[in-house]
Amino acid sequence: MSEARTISTFDPYSIPLDELDLIRPDIFHHDKHVKIFERLRKEDPVHLQKDHENAGSFWNITKYNDIMYVDTHHDLFSSDGSIVVDDQDEDFPLPMFIAMDPPKHDQQRKEVSPVVAPRNLAELEGTIRKRVQDILDSLPIGEEINWVELVSIELTTQMLATLFDFPFEDRRKLTRWSDVATADVESGDIVADEDQRRAELIECLEYFQNLWQQRAKDPNPGFDLVSMLAHGESTKNMDPVEYLGNLVLLIVGGNDTTRNSITGGVNFLNMFPKEYDKLRADPGLITKMVPEIIRYQTPLAYMRRTALADTELGGKQIKKGDKLLMWYVSGNRDSDVIERADEFLIDRDRPRNHLSFGFGIHRCMGNRLAEMQLKILWEEIMTRFDRIEVVGEPVMVKSSFVKGYSELPVILHKKQHA
Repeated sequence: MSEARTISTFDPYSIPLDELDLIRPDIFHHDKHVKIFERLRKEDPVHLQKDHENAGSFWNITKYNDIMYVDTHHDLFSSDGSIVVDDQDEDFPLPMFIAMDPPKHDQQRKEVSPVVAPRNLAELEGTIRKRVQDILDSLPIGEEINWVELVSIELTTQMLATLFDFPFEDRRKLTRWSDVATADVESGDIVADEDQRRAELIECLEYFQNLWQQRAKDPNPGFDLVSMLAHGESTKNMDPVEYLGNLVLLIVGGNDTTRNSITGGVNFLNMFPKEYDKLRADPGLITKMVPEIIRYQTPLAYMRRTALADTELGGKQIKKGDKLLMWYVSGNRDSDVIERADEFLIDRDRPRNHLSFGFGIHRCMGNRLAEMQLKILWEEIMTRFDRIEVVGEPVMVKSSFVKGYSELPVILHKKQHA
């Protein structure tokens, strides 16, 4: 399969800079975004998009070091209120700790962070491996399947159910709520309108309120996210909408990012078959390959900040109250910082030198869990399959925030043991 299989002939240089719309979901289809951000990094790395019909005006930060600066200076750039470009629905706000500033952010994050502490991750490793084995062993050999549905979604949803101690038979509700929370309403693919989104998220809240009430009464709380929130000093008295906001954060954070990296890895090894050859020759490269998958996928395309004071960035004057989008998906392709950044290289030196998890106080809480799931998955894949062959174009989700897949058609080829 060609290494340029998904590279489009789209030419962003034919469009005036002030006409580029960076939050159109379809720019992430067929890799059109790659050349768009390449141009911005060269010509206007701190680029003002003006008067968008849904999001107003906002700055697009596209260079690695500028993104790092914004992400690590929460005293200058606030995440309070919203992490996406559109302001929240005033009638249905969803406060969550990733969209808060210290000290409240620090207090709430501290309540749930033990679930991904090294000791707990070590205890989870056996559970994850057993589930990966069961999922992979259930797959048909030589038949076309949707990798997203049978593997990526199933594995991450099982993991989420474990972290929440969520009824296992209802685990696909978590997938649905994650999709609903991040859906592009205008596309109509997931939800028809904001009313449907709100109704389904209220169902999510009602379900989790029942779990909360059960666990708040338990004098010996379990080591799960709901129990941690129900008993945490800074979270046990939170409003229902704040509970829902933090649930959405934890569901999306635990679902979309890992799920799309699981799919991305298969896709990239087919796009770059020489890298798949390297992996077959040396499965020990999995440890380096995992962060390279996460860099190349960049599951969340951007995060938003708001300027707390007048400042300067990249020679541009940023005014207090201005919105800024840190385009991780662009910074991860910045060749001034990452050598051969447009290539997927599974033996890359310093493979963790990427922006996908963010930096500073908002760095992804579950980054090590995500890496562990991917590492175990690929270890088990390599013992079973000679290759996973992509047999059609991936179908991307319609979103400018979540960079992900809804379908990846593949055929599994069994490993021929000596």
